[in-house]
Amino acid sequence: MNNKFDALKDDDSGDHDQNEENSTPKDGEKEKTERDKNQSSSKRKAVVPGPAEHPLQYNYTFWYSRRTPGRPTSSQSYEQNIKQIGTFASVEQFWRFYSHMVRPGDLTGHSDFHLFKEAIKPMWEDDANKNGGKWIIRLRKGLASRCWENLILAMLGEQFMVGEEICGAVVSVRFQEDIISIWNKTASDQATTARIRDTLRRVLNLPPNTIMEYKTHTDSIKMPGRLGPQRLLFQNLWKPRLNVP
Repeated sequence: MNNKFDALKDDDSGDHDQNEENSTPKDGEKEKTERDKNQSSSKRKAVVPGPAEHPLQYNYTFWYSRRTPGRPTSSQSYEQNIKQIGTFASVEQFWRFYSHMVRPGDLTGHSDFHLFKEAIKPMWEDDANKNGGKWIIRLRKGLASRCWENLILAMLGEQFMVGEEICGAVVSVRFQEDIISIWNKTASDQATTARIRDTLRRVLNLPPNTIMEYKTHTDSIKMPGRLGPQRLLFQNLWKPRLNVP
């Protein structure tokens, strides 16, 4: 069976200008040539909806990460550990990816799926994330797959109605609980964070007494002993986990 992901892989062919070996451009001209080539390469790699497909308002990228529990990691090592699965621009492209992916409930160990707008890395320090935060919900085991699917479908369908505020979502599979979170750009915008919270309650059909925790990425970055971007999700483990019927 053909790999449906091939069409979205980066162009790694290493194409070069045919006259590159026979010319010796000045430094300024060489930089401009490299810049033009990079721009041209970016245009070739752009993911766009196919003919007759239903375009999304934004392009999104799936990421996956897995780490050894209890082993502190730096921002750099975390970035090296996170793997990009692929980018999609339409409803149909999303389902091509999603139908081939393992469901969160079937993952083992400390694993995370991330779904973020294209060009936004699932890291606190990314320019789009650094002034933002995330809503966090802890789930008892067995609920992650359904809640994750409902969350990302709501996000792709622009159900949160907060303009460009949504950055992405994460599902974190852990040994005794699973965690989902949705990230937004501006932690200080209380009206926006409140609307995200209320929409999250609705799309996940959460009971009124569900504990939802909001954490800013600034606080996350300042915490000692960094354990990766999900470090804060291990705090306050005495809080009751969501028990959705």
